[in-house]
Amino acid sequence: MMKEVALAIACGIACTAANAGDTLVEQVRQWRSEHEPALVRQLSEFAAIPSVAEDATGLDAMAHRLQAELSQRGFQAQLLQGGPGVPALVYGEFNAPGAKRTVVFYAHYDGQPVNRAEWEADPFAPVLRGAPNPKAPPVDPGNLRPPFNPEWRLFGRAVSDDKSSITAFLAAFDALKALGRAPSVNIKVFWEGEEELGSPHLADLLRRNRSLLTADLWLIGDGPMHQSRRPTLYFGARGMIGVKATVYGPLRPLHSGHYGNWVPNPAYQAAELVMDLRAPDGSIRVPGFDRDVRPLTTAERESIAALPPVEPSLKREFGIAQGEGSDGLTASTMRPALNVVGLQAGGPGRAIPATAEVSLDFRLVPDQTPERVRERVEKRLQDLGWTVLQAEPDEATRSSKSKLVKLDWGPGYPGYRADMTQPASRAVLATAQRAAAGPVAVLPMMGGSVPIYLFTQILDVPVIGLPIANHDNNQHAANENARLQNLWDGIETYSAMLGELNW
Repeated sequence: MMKEVALAIACGIACTAANAGDTLVEQVRQWRSEHEPALVRQLSEFAAIPSVAEDATGLDAMAHRLQAELSQRGFQAQLLQGGPGVPALVYGEFNAPGAKRTVVFYAHYDGQPVNRAEWEADPFAPVLRGAPNPKAPPVDPGNLRPPFNPEWRLFGRAVSDDKSSITAFLAAFDALKALGRAPSVNIKVFWEGEEELGSPHLADLLRRNRSLLTADLWLIGDGPMHQSRRPTLYFGARGMIGVKATVYGPLRPLHSGHYGNWVPNPAYQAAELVMDLRAPDGSIRVPGFDRDVRPLTTAERESIAALPPVEPSLKREFGIAQGEGSDGLTASTMRPALNVVGLQAGGPGRAIPATAEVSLDFRLVPDQTPERVRERVEKRLQDLGWTVLQAEPDEATRSSKSKLVKLDWGPGYPGYRADMTQPASRAVLATAQRAAAGPVAVLPMMGGSVPIYLFTQILDVPVIGLPIANHDNNQHAANENARLQNLWDGIETYSAMLGELNW
């Protein structure tokens, strides 16, 4: 693969003179169009490495592969170790002559776990297909000459989340070199290997490597683009905290005919618990829950208003009649959310179950904290007559208390929004607009959760999201895929950030 990249660079240098009058992005587009097979092959090779939490060997192989990719491009590359069992952080540094600013490019190389039975094909044997349908016939790019159909999809775990961003970054760097263009900024690369586990060691690694990571800006290559398919920037992300609520009923399942209407049913009580916390329109029924929410600024509200409407097409795509509330999609993701992500009770028999479980996740916005959310939720339940437990109830508790619920909270982290009007933000937006030659979807905050608050909290640096994945990529699910046009657009966007960003 490295030999192919070198040949691609040589070919790019040969055609530079003919394109000297084009813009940087146009020249990069020409370079990319001539080397699409090599680029698809590189992304396929990355996705074939099983870098998921349950495969330590795959994570280690991916880290070393990425270190080698950076080293052969002239980066000072190393693996930052976080201790036994912790996937290595891939770090690279490239100083550009005359550059006054330093930008760190972040992505994660780990993927979500897989259930192979749910996949149409082996998730670590990437398949190029001619349509978004995972049952569409495969395409063999080795037998075709570019240009490829931009609507083709490459299927495989982590192919879009985030190995597309990593591939786009490397391709953009190669394109600049082929075109004889020096980067406009000093470049640092920070590729993490346990983001899908919640980045439990990230804070410690950032603190231990604070001096190494000195920079003026972080660009985060994670998350999907706006549903309009416009190039997208996001200036923050919601935080989150999850909780598993276990509701207790009788000591053993009981016949629903003999004991229904008398023995409390934990499945019903679990539904009641959800309604105690969440209204049908999605609003949260916890007094004071919104007290710490930071209002949107004028610039943030204007950016939301400027987004093209996507709700009608998404309703058709998802097969739903309407949204929960009156807000549009993006406006709704600017608010805190309580999502029911799992329900489990009973079995095939007609019996009152002994327990019921509800898995909830709270999506937080600045300036909420996981600690205050937990405190207010537990008080709300206690005020409504629930007995909130931290451990399994004993027989005495079962015999003396009603509405028993054990809450198992995850660690959680807060949300973050950068100032959209600061110089770095304006420079990134202007560069993205030049690369797109048109409007850019500007999101004050991504609806999903990424612990990017750590970068600004520990390193005191602004953080901006630069996603390139297609919104319908089946992220975190079976048959994850990457649309080729998103990869092509991502290469152009990254080339602009590498070659033209300055402030």
